[in-house]
Amino acid sequence: MEGKLIIFSAPSGSGKTTIVKQLLANNSNLGFSISACTRDKRGRAETDGQDYYFLTPDEFRDKINEGAFVEWEEVYPGAYYGTLKSEIERIWASGKHVIFDVDVRGGLALKQYYKERALAVFVKVPSLDILEERLRSRGTETEESLSKRIFKMKFEWAFQDKFDVVLVNDVLENAVEEAQRLFDNLTK
Repeated sequence: MEGKLIIFSAPSGSGKTTIVKQLLANNSNLGFSISACTRDKRGRAETDGQDYYFLTPDEFRDKINEGAFVEWEEVYPGAYYGTLKSEIERIWASGKHVIFDVDVRGGLALKQYYKERALAVFVKVPSLDILEERLRSRGTETEESLSKRIFKMKFEWAFQDKFDVVLVNDVLENAVEEAQRLFDNLTK
């Protein structure tokens, strides 16, 4: 079996993480690609090596210099996120396909690197207003961080036509069914 990759990217609040979790629950032949980052853990809810590989900025920069990343970016000053090549190889070695929950630039970089082995899916809600409302309703952001996220969300929205597929998440159940169909077609 040649391992494939299905990449889900979206602005915050689009529901991509929920879709990815549903696909993982329903497909034993899928492995989740754990990203590396330099941000702090969110309390006890997150575990190193399960939610993210938590690195210091110096460790992250060392791995950049070693060529250990397929893709990486400095999302905000000093805040790095990236995908380790070793993570994809780990999942493929287990006989599974890889599923990603990454930001828009990361998703496009992964597609460019893996080409026909990858399907890049942009998840969106029907409007930017709905996205902004979802972010505000979470209640987890300061006004400053919310402002940064909204700016980034509008920027990312402009890249949807560069993806293989745009998946509209208007009704979650329908979006999950469509995501499953896309994965099934990719791995035929």
